[in-house]
Amino acid sequence: DIMEANTWFPREVNMSADGKDYKLLTVNEKRMYDLVLAQLIAMDSLQTNNLMDNINPYITAPEVNACLARQSYEEANHSKSYQVMVDSVSENTDEIYTMYKNDPVLKNKNQFIADVYIELSEDINDENILLALFANQILEGLYFHSGFAAMYALGKSGKMLGSSQMIKFVNRDEATHLLLFQNMINSIKKEKPELFTSKFEEKVRSMFRKAVELESEWGAYITQGQILGFTDKIIDQYIKHLADQRLKAVGYSPEYNVSNPILWVDGYASFND
Repeated sequence: DIMEANTWFPREVNMSADGKDYKLLTVNEKRMYDLVLAQLIAMDSLQTNNLMDNINPYITAPEVNACLARQSYEEANHSKSYQVMVDSVSENTDEIYTMYKNDPVLKNKNQFIADVYIELSEDINDENILLALFANQILEGLYFHSGFAAMYALGKSGKMLGSSQMIKFVNRDEATHLLLFQNMINSIKKEKPELFTSKFEEKVRSMFRKAVELESEWGAYITQGQILGFTDKIIDQYIKHLADQRLKAVGYSPEYNVSNPILWVDGYASFND
């Protein structure tokens, strides 16, 4: 019901002013904007297929199958939204669409994420299926968020308002996806508690630690200390805060015990206004 109520279409977002704003961005802001879009395009394209190929076939509850099919549609819709953003503002669309293979930092980041799913899919067993659910929490709950926050920073300063609005729609969907997978993990904990050993928990925490490292490095790479309101330290603490929230949602103690250093992001991303 929540997913249906959240239905939206990228062409509904007014991007007319963003094309003009983009031309007025600093060199560093343009670079950040392009890199964030390139990452989002690659990740949501991966996720659309991953849900149907690597997760849904091993879920037996028909209502969850339906939710995952809906989520796959939403991921495809996100890819469409990024296309709208690129076509509306970019001075060189091909450069953004090929950045995933030409920028070495982005290429390495994407390859690590893809390799996690490949590794899990090559040996199908209960533990690896469960790890794939945690990997999804990491993908949806960590890997996008330094990019989201950077886009919100532009919107907060009065720039690229259409783009930040588009990201708000995407972000709202991701929050629902996180809830879906959180509930799946917690349901498995009730059905098969024997899977949740201390050894398994360490595997999960290791995945989270690596994800935090990658996303913090990515946040520093895209902002380069040149985006108002962001420092490498702030980005690192923010990603660690998100990791703690994801772990607590499935009954694990926090890994980092840090507070949210950019509370305004949560407010800016809200639809309460």
